[in-house]
Amino acid sequence: MPPKVKITKEDIVNAAVMLIREKGEGAVNARAIAAHLNCSTQPVFSNFVTMDDLLEEALINAYHRYLGFIKNEVESGKYPVYKSFGMAYIRFAKEEKELFKFLFMRDRTGGEMAPSPDFEEAVQLIMQANGVTEETARLIQLEMWTCVHGIGTILATSYLPLEWELIGDMLTDIYQGIRARHLSKENK
Repeated sequence: MPPKVKITKEDIVNAAVMLIREKGEGAVNARAIAAHLNCSTQPVFSNFVTMDDLLEEALINAYHRYLGFIKNEVESGKYPVYKSFGMAYIRFAKEEKELFKFLFMRDRTGGEMAPSPDFEEAVQLIMQANGVTEETARLIQLEMWTCVHGIGTILATSYLPLEWELIGDMLTDIYQGIRARHLSKENK
């Protein structure tokens, strides 16, 4: 008798993320995962108490994929590091539409509302580049992130086609305007 193939927790999470990438979060259920892995639903239920537990693990997995976009954008050297963060966010929205929606367009009411590690890293970059207080850097980052998120949402929902050069120029213009306003306030 051949040994049974062991389906790992990681296999299940990866299958869930693949389903989300292909069809959106609504496509994730035990039967769809089992079909994707060519197994019964038993491994899903023995590794996760609830589907919410599985989706929580899928969020972590998807976030690591997003961080890979940041790493690649920064390493490309095409933009300054801070701008690379925004361009990576937008590229992720365009290339991984369903994962973007899953991560950044979900209702977070009653959930974790703390800024993400990349948000905190961006705050530090703003402080270092501009010599501003942490409070000012947080406000600049929040304003920038709101604009970047808007552009990402436009691309993730295929609302408008935007060219990369225009996106890059938009981010520069928005940043320069926000930065100038906050620096003038701090220098009063």
